[in-house]
Amino acid sequence: MSKPIYELVNELPTDNITVKVLKALDFVVPGEWENVVGFENTIRQVTGETDEEMIQQIGDRAIWLFNDKSQGYQNALWLYQTVDRTDSALGAAALANKVGEKVSFLGFLNRITPNPDKAQALDLSLKLVGELVAFCQINGIPGDSIGDFVASLGEYSGESLMRMAALVCIDGLIPLGPDFIIKVQQSLDNLSPKELDNNGTFKEMKGLIPGDKTSNQLDFIGSSFDSVKGWMSGFVEQRDLTPEQLFSKLSRFIEYSEDKLDYFAAFLDMTTNYYEHTGTQTLARRLIERAIAEI
Repeated sequence: MSKPIYELVNELPTDNITVKVLKALDFVVPGEWENVVGFENTIRQVTGETDEEMIQQIGDRAIWLFNDKSQGYQNALWLYQTVDRTDSALGAAALANKVGEKVSFLGFLNRITPNPDKAQALDLSLKLVGELVAFCQINGIPGDSIGDFVASLGEYSGESLMRMAALVCIDGLIPLGPDFIIKVQQSLDNLSPKELDNNGTFKEMKGLIPGDKTSNQLDFIGSSFDSVKGWMSGFVEQRDLTPEQLFSKLSRFIEYSEDKLDYFAAFLDMTTNYYEHTGTQTLARRLIERAIAEI
């Protein structure tokens, strides 16, 4: 494990492109997400505790739970980090000096290429499976508990709901358009195990995805998506979400031209790590909730 959990929570950015994008998406799930940063701060926020000694005890217990290899917390964090990693050379570093001013997006166009639909569909599916498996790891249930996950989606709130909202918006609606669910379904139906094996994210995640061979894991990815698409389409319909609406919200700090929407999606993909950011917050919350229950 690279860093202790408290350090990761302490180092979460208070303002960068990811935070700006998530704040701009607040209208999708109003008031659900607050960018809580800092381990001790998170303990106070989750528990309402003010006693320093108690806060210390909760923190120690949470860290102990995270470090216990027999629990799934480290795997869950690794999944959140892995599904967000991109090989792009244009990292957030290139934009660090731009944050706070309007980023001129057009200057980056020559350095990025949009994902073809099939790759984008797989990206969304793998993020979704990452969420499902991480959920199972955090809750100590078998990794193929699709039913439990789908049932819990209705209960999602806070940073977990924001993560799913961002998945629908940033990895679904923006790059693939309003019929993104049908497109993902078609891509998965036509995907071969060999193509799946060639995907970099899948290669890394393979060890944690249920199934003893790639073809079974492809089936699992298909079943996972199939079981969540009703939730996704309901989410979009209830909120009347459109790609255009999302662009108008996000264009407040990124300039883009309307005919380059697929590039816009690629740009967001490269410059945000919303899965890792909100995933770290979810994990901290779950650890703290469990720690307080056990003290």
